[in-house]
Amino acid sequence: MAYRILTRTALLLALALLFQSLRFYLPVPVFFSTVLIGTLVNATIIVAVRTAGVWPGMIVGVLTPVVAYFQQLLLLPLFIIPVAVGNMIYAGSFYKIFRRGNLPAVIIAAMLKAASLYFAFAWLVPLTGLAAKQAAMIIFVMSWPQLVTAIAGGLLALVIGRRIRQFHS
Repeated sequence: MAYRILTRTALLLALALLFQSLRFYLPVPVFFSTVLIGTLVNATIIVAVRTAGVWPGMIVGVLTPVVAYFQQLLLLPLFIIPVAVGNMIYAGSFYKIFRRGNLPAVIIAAMLKAASLYFAFAWLVPLTGLAAKQAAMIIFVMSWPQLVTAIAGGLLALVIGRRIRQFHS
């Protein structure tokens, strides 16, 4: 049984990293690619939680910002930490709540993730000495777009989860 969880985790991590890499190949505006890719990565985190468990979901959530930094999508290595923590909050809170209902779990987990990212970056970015315009853009990206992509990703994961269950029936 452990090998199945390990295999699912590895495949879902590979899928999330593939999704992150799409921005280098899709000729679309930055904001659109951010929303699309954020939605897909968030969906992968929730699918990992639902199919492999909370720890595999957290592993996907922690490793994706590390790779994002090496892809030069996060400006500073320090930014890996709040994104990883936000993803862990997303995975962990969804896991804790989903037995009470999938939709409330998605919404609450998304709100917690978005709030944690916004407050962490609003506190952290001014300490970095980044230019005001750049700092404002980072704080904006870590605000309501995170809520949108987390909700959209969670809803997509619920649809995928239904399909997976149909496939196994």
